[in-house]
Amino acid sequence: MEENKNKTIERVDWTAVLTEIWVRRKLFYKTLPFAFILSCIYIFSIPKYYTSEVKLAPELGSSKTSGSLGALASSFGIDLNRMQTNDAITPLLYPDLMEDNSFVYSLLNVKVYNQDNNINTTYYDYLKNYQKRPWWTYPIDWLSSLKQEPEDKFGQDGYDPNNITRKENRIYKKARRDIKISVDKKTRVIAISVTSQDPLICRTLGDSIKDKLQVFITQYRTNKARIDYEYYQKLTDSARIDFEKQRLKYAHMSDASTHVTLKSATQRLQDIANDTQEKYSIYTKLNAQLEAAKAKVQECTPAFTILKAASVPVKPTGPRRVRFVFIVVLLAAICTSGYIMWEIIKTDRK
Repeated sequence: MEENKNKTIERVDWTAVLTEIWVRRKLFYKTLPFAFILSCIYIFSIPKYYTSEVKLAPELGSSKTSGSLGALASSFGIDLNRMQTNDAITPLLYPDLMEDNSFVYSLLNVKVYNQDNNINTTYYDYLKNYQKRPWWTYPIDWLSSLKQEPEDKFGQDGYDPNNITRKENRIYKKARRDIKISVDKKTRVIAISVTSQDPLICRTLGDSIKDKLQVFITQYRTNKARIDYEYYQKLTDSARIDFEKQRLKYAHMSDASTHVTLKSATQRLQDIANDTQEKYSIYTKLNAQLEAAKAKVQECTPAFTILKAASVPVKPTGPRRVRFVFIVVLLAAICTSGYIMWEIIKTDRK
């Protein structure tokens, strides 16, 4: 079989093939304009979109991993810092936040306004009512509207982002497609990419997502320290109240025993004074622990370095219409040439 194929290929006169393609060039006059018109109809129906990017580097937890060993392990895809840290959520897991409906819900509530200043609403309402869409989506939406679906309750009292309707789910999916969070495995730099049909909304969302991500990271990293601080705050407040009561008791007892010379009364006053001193000592120690816990909260609060701030994009990211049309026409030309060659080969075989 292979010998027959080789013989067939050897019998092909490529000069004759090119000549035959030129002879049948009228076929290109049909396919190429058709491909051009069809590609233009498709690509020019897709609205322009813009992309804005934010890059920030959060302060990482302390690690005992040496720099050279950590770099060597990172080159093999091993994260020694993650193995040595007590954090359950590492920077590599931050992109998974977009899978959480509660986090996406907080983003959909962000107030946005467009560059023409004729839209001022929430991001959810913008995605729902102000998006330009290709013409072929309208028949699909009309068919979907014939189905009876639950009423949209977004933003109402008692709204549960983890129990949403199909319409709301489509908005959530749209937000996830337009908002991307990624983390560089080596540098741990967090990149936030936002795509929107309006350049100013891109910048607004980029800043808002950056702020919300910083709040999330800060709350997580300081969670244990804040719990300890609240615990010592309660103990200190309770100890302070006990000390104040005991001090008033000692003051009243002292006033009542001014002219009393009984040893029992003196001994009782001394006991109350000792209790007052003991409660003051407890209050002082707890207050010191409270200040230490407060300092621990500040110590655990990560610092963020903004490597690239969100900016209003000048040029649209896509669609790249000229490139798309050129590629489609080129593919049509290649397919047409292949079809002609196949016809020539079939004729030669006969």
